[in-house]
Order: sequence, then structure tokens, then C-alpha cells
Amino acid sequence: MPPRGYDLIVAGAGPSGLALLDALARVGLGDLRVLLVDRERRRGDDRTWCYWETQAGPFEHLVAHRWPALDVHGPEADAPGRRLQLAPYTYKMIRGGDFFAATDAWLARRPQVERRVGEVRQLRSEGDRAVAVIDGQEVEADWAFDATRVPLEPVEGYHLLLQHFLGWEITTPDDRFDPGVATFMDFRVPQRDGTCFVYVLPTSPREALVEYTVFSPSVWSREAYEAELRAYLVGVRGIDAYRVGRVETGVIPMTDRPFPARRGDRVITIGTAGGQTKASTGYTFVRVLRHARALAEALARSGRPHLPARWRRHDWMDGVLLRALATGRQDGAAFFSRLLERNPPARVLAFLDEDTSLAQEVALMAKVDVPLFWRIGAEVAWRRWRSARAARAPRR
Repeated sequence: MPPRGYDLIVAGAGPSGLALLDALARVGLGDLRVLLVDRERRRGDDRTWCYWETQAGPFEHLVAHRWPALDVHGPEADAPGRRLQLAPYTYKMIRGGDFFAATDAWLARRPQVERRVGEVRQLRSEGDRAVAVIDGQEVEADWAFDATRVPLEPVEGYHLLLQHFLGWEITTPDDRFDPGVATFMDFRVPQRDGTCFVYVLPTSPREALVEYTVFSPSVWSREAYEAELRAYLVGVRGIDAYRVGRVETGVIPMTDRPFPARRGDRVITIGTAGGQTKASTGYTFVRVLRHARALAEALARSGRPHLPARWRRHDWMDGVLLRALATGRQDGAAFFSRLLERNPPARVLAFLDEDTSLAQEVALMAKVDVPLFWRIGAEVAWRRWRSARAARAPRR
């Protein structure tokens, strides 16, 4: 049996793994011996995380820009948009390059954390230990946290869409942007192959990240995103002179399928692999931070990073929206623009954060097609019950 060389193994050195290490240090567990494993040493500036908060978070020092207001434009080309004043929330942006540079420097000051580049082939629970197989070598620890295995195969009774995007960081020769206002969703683009919209995140009057985003079952070619970005900049924004700098692309799963909180007693799932991506929006960053804090507090309190299982009505509501979009019975552009334009902005953000009461949620959803969503809600409940019953049935 291999020696137990670590207190923790963390598989995945992305935001979820690094947020967990930060949370452990904040609750007084920064001296644990940790093996941090990833397939690559992440250094690139190829991604951006945006989120909203009412106060400073653990990575506040890395926030590159903040917006107190957001603009939303529905699909009607001539209709005026709505400006959302977010107080008490602020919309924030962290660049991937800044995040990884800062965490590299933070980890360099912590000799108790060993970093290793390698492929985690297996993570399993064995009695009172976790065992990882890394490039053919078995390594043991008291606990393992896994952000690497995100199952995306279809599951009966549940739904899967992909949020895929390509963004350009552009510079214009004259002032074209208001750095105090970001465009949250601009649906004034062709709605083809899914729900399509554009983010515009200005950081100065002449600089902005412009990102074309799609919710659909499959990704597009790079050329297709670029063609739509060019058409948007010229046709909607009237910007025909610009220089493209940094480019970012990505694919985020939007699924209401259940993800296991742990595999066995000793392997805990985190990040998207642990169900921390919001199924109906793709937002992940703040949920990862909250999950990391809860796990760290549980480990400090009881010596076991186990969180109580609970049913969340928001998971069911996510499933209802995904089914409505996946079956084509709800136009995504119409739904999101109506939700954002007809409700108080702070209440919508709290709802997306799963921080609203049932009464507030009823008031929010009264602004959309209530009969349709009640019918789809019944379908989702039936499909999940049938799927759970089939899973419990004995195999012949």
C-alpha cells in the first residue's frame, strides 16, 4: 500500500481548486499538506470571469473593473433598451491572467502545497483514505477534491445545452463606450440555432470586451462567431474601425442533471464537476467561492468536508427553463429580456443567486408565460420521477 503523503489531494488547478485552497487558509487550515495536480500549468489570459456581489469577496484585489449599472436590449431592433441600476449589487470582472498570476505567487509562498503537472487517471475512496492514480502512480491522502471529471453524457429525464462563446477585446480610435455601464445581454442579433446575445464589457471609453454567446446543443465554428461579432459591431453598434487584441473562447455545460457531491466517503466533487455551474445561466464563479467556503468550514468544524444534502427548488426551476428552451416552446431572447426588463434588477440578481423567497419568485415569474411554465414544470417533475423509478428498478 502506498504511503499516505498528504492531507489533501486537489485535482484541478482552476478556480474551484484554487478557491478551495484559499478558503482553507482563511479558516485556519493553511498548513495542511496538499498535492495540487493539473494537466497543465495554467498561465494564459484566455478567459474572464464576471459575477455580481453586494460586498467585497475573497478575490476583490483581482477585480479589473466594476460596473454599477447594466444595459439590456431585447430582440426588437428599434425598441429602447433598459438600464438596470444594480445597487446593492456591483457587477465585477476578473481576468484569467491576473487570477493565475496572483495564485501562482500565493502558492509560491506555501511550501506545504506541492504542485504537480500530470493526468489524474482515477480518484477513489478506500476506507479512511482517498487514492489517486496520477500518471500510473498511486498517491494517498485523507481527502481528495476533484474538479476534473464532468460527466456530460445524456441522462434520461434531464436536459443539456451548451453555453459557447467567442469574445474580442477591442480598441477603437475614438470614444465609443461608457466604462460605467456594461451591456449584460443584447439580443439584437439573429436568433439562429439557439438563444444568441452579446455582452459588452467596457473598461475605458475606447476599450471593451465584446463577447458573442449562444445557448444551443452544439458549438459553432470559429468563423461563425467572428462573422456575427463583425456584423454586431458594425450593424448594431456602428463601430467599423477597431483593433482586436486578446481573444477568448469557451464552452460551459448547462444541465439540470444531478452531480454527485462525493464519490465514496473520501472524494469530494467541486466546481462544475460538483454541480456548481448554474444550469440556467452558466454562471459559476461565485457559486464556486461559496461552495469552497462551506467545505472549508465543515472540515475545520468537524474534520469532515461533508455538506448536508438538501432539495433546492431552484434546481427544479432551472430544469423547467432548460426544457422550455430545449424543446423550442420558449424563445430565449424573449424570456430573458422580459425577465430583466419587467422586474427590479436587484431582485433578478438575487433570484439568479438563489437568494430569494418563494413569494419573490412567484412575483418574478408572473411577468413571463405562467401557464406554459406550469405545464413544463409538471413535465419536468414527471420525467424526473420516472427516471428515478427506473434507476431503482432491479436489473434483469
